[in-house]
Amino acid sequence: MRRSRKITAYVTSLLLAVGLALTGAATAQAQTVAATGYVALGDSYSSGVGAGSYISSSGDCKRSTKAYPYLWSAAHSPSSFDFTACSGARTGDVTANQLGPLSSSTGLVSISIGGNDAGFSDVMTTCVLQSESSCLSRIATAKAYVDSTLPGKLDSVYSAISAKAPAAHVVVIGYPRFYKLNGSCLTGLSENERSAINGAADYLDSATAQRAAAHGFSFADVRGTFTGHEICSGAAWLHSLNWLNIGESYHPTAAGQSGGYLPAFTGAV
Repeated sequence: MRRSRKITAYVTSLLLAVGLALTGAATAQAQTVAATGYVALGDSYSSGVGAGSYISSSGDCKRSTKAYPYLWSAAHSPSSFDFTACSGARTGDVTANQLGPLSSSTGLVSISIGGNDAGFSDVMTTCVLQSESSCLSRIATAKAYVDSTLPGKLDSVYSAISAKAPAAHVVVIGYPRFYKLNGSCLTGLSENERSAINGAADYLDSATAQRAAAHGFSFADVRGTFTGHEICSGAAWLHSLNWLNIGESYHPTAAGQSGGYLPAFTGAV
């Protein structure tokens, strides 16, 4: 019995030491990237559309002080912070307009991109305004685009980032599922439509994660942090359809940025 207790105590101490070492390594890595420049690229999910508190100088890009890049920068004080993410951005917009701040001294890059290329806005417009069959057909078209065309466009963006910031740790951010199925919503889209939209988000995330991995980038999956906070959950971190401010529809709220996106990003840093 004594020997068994000694072995148990030894194993427990060993596991604790390993855990502390891993925690220390993760902390050290976060401190290392924080000591260098951070550049936040991407679309409206990174600029913070839907979170409010927009920076006036950002204009139509709608960069928010409540978006996860701004929150991470405020918490970690990188040596420099450049926030170029912009509402409505597609892959070509990133390469044409957002990569200027990248350099050999850039230590951290974040990016969410691909949703607009795949027709996110048109999918939701079709599903809201047209029939269920039209909605499902438009989703199928978007998924076909994700298969045939989006991977090459993502490769172009990721390669351009690596070329301009070869030492950077790059974190690619995914998209959440929009709906809690069989949730609290009594009107609006059908359950088939909601399920198909969620499936399209999974499809896009899977393709994005594969291309990120091929370039040696990290992928931050936000679907876990948003679980229980989808539309129809009763505690949503996503705006539903908003006729008064249509551009914020289906985007994260301030709570979605701080409670959904920020932890996923921080964990991938």
